[in-house]
Amino acid sequence: MSTIVIGGGIIGLTTAYHLAREGRPVTVVDARTCGQGASDVNAGWVVPAVSGPVPAPGMVLSSLKWMLRRDSPLAIRPSVRPEVVRFMLGMARHSNARDYRRGFEAHLRLAAGSMEMFDEYRADGLEFEMQGTGLLLAFLDEARLEHYAEDLELVAEHGIESRVLHGDAVREHEPLLTDQVSGGIHFPGERYVDPGALVSALLTRLAALGVDVVEDAPIDDVVVRGDRVVGLSSRGRRFESDTVVLAAGAWTGVLSRLFGEPLPVRSGKGYSIDAAPLALRSALSLSEVKVAVTPLDGRLRLAGTMEFGGLDETVDARRVAAIRRGPTAYFRGWSPDAPMSAARAGMRPVTPDGLPVIGRLGRLENAYVATGHGMLGVTLAPGTAAALTELIVRGVAVPALELFGTGRFRRR
Repeated sequence: MSTIVIGGGIIGLTTAYHLAREGRPVTVVDARTCGQGASDVNAGWVVPAVSGPVPAPGMVLSSLKWMLRRDSPLAIRPSVRPEVVRFMLGMARHSNARDYRRGFEAHLRLAAGSMEMFDEYRADGLEFEMQGTGLLLAFLDEARLEHYAEDLELVAEHGIESRVLHGDAVREHEPLLTDQVSGGIHFPGERYVDPGALVSALLTRLAALGVDVVEDAPIDDVVVRGDRVVGLSSRGRRFESDTVVLAAGAWTGVLSRLFGEPLPVRSGKGYSIDAAPLALRSALSLSEVKVAVTPLDGRLRLAGTMEFGGLDETVDARRVAAIRRGPTAYFRGWSPDAPMSAARAGMRPVTPDGLPVIGRLGRLENAYVATGHGMLGVTLAPGTAAALTELIVRGVAVPALELFGTGRFRRR
């Protein structure tokens, strides 16, 4: 039984890897170069502790305030197109405490085995940088810290340890923090990886497992007969297999229409910049400015912003400048004018409820989907791949997939 995986990002490659380990013949087809975009342009965090969905209580008010600033962490490109309006209204509808907690719990269940699976990947010969020094959320505003601490009971229920650090205790933990930082929350069990190295390691292992990887092959036609996909085409080249996995990231919304099962997946663009290394003790989230800081070997990665718009990887210099300035209030001696790499953009796949779409693709008996992971692609990739492999190979729908099906988007 063969499988074609459409999409060579972190979700598609991890799924292909899990399937290939089961002895499944697999072909990965990507419209560009595997790993290009959001799979490389990200912080590399493996952080179930902060895996709440994007729509959250207070998001609507915050969005309205941020839209008045052209360098804010969130940008929404105005549009009167019906599908865009429906998407944004959907996000607003899900920005409540009940849906947020429900989504957070679903993410925690899906990510339950992430750490162990990353260890398995390394044991299987995948070579990539992975650090287990934890994640520190740094806060300038004590009230914001206290608000965030309300989620700690939930993550504790899922076995995730945390420590709340007030005042000088946070600087004892991380000496580079300024006196402006009022406190922090440390999650000692969280990890981070070099995302580009992870993609390269997956591609190397896939080659060893006999997986065929076809790049520069955008899918432009899908042949469906009854409830089955019987063929795919790219620029005249035809692909056939027993099953198909649609894991095309932000492009999934467009491609899903070719299958006759349209999904409301849109792009949430983010940026990353690499700077000279700092002697930080863990990865950091700079809460007020929404900048993720990852101390990789030989460089410091800064990642941030969420821009809702089209399939556009244009870099906005104003938002890049905001990311460069972001650490100033948090790190001693930080200079936003220091030499840094050119900023890169990547488009994350986002759904109206902020949850992934994982499982069978609508009515189609032999087509599956894995997308919509937003900013949690690396965190949720192992759980997604393992669960989808169970469904494809053994027909078992694991409980962790309960909230992620396509049926929730059917119009009532």
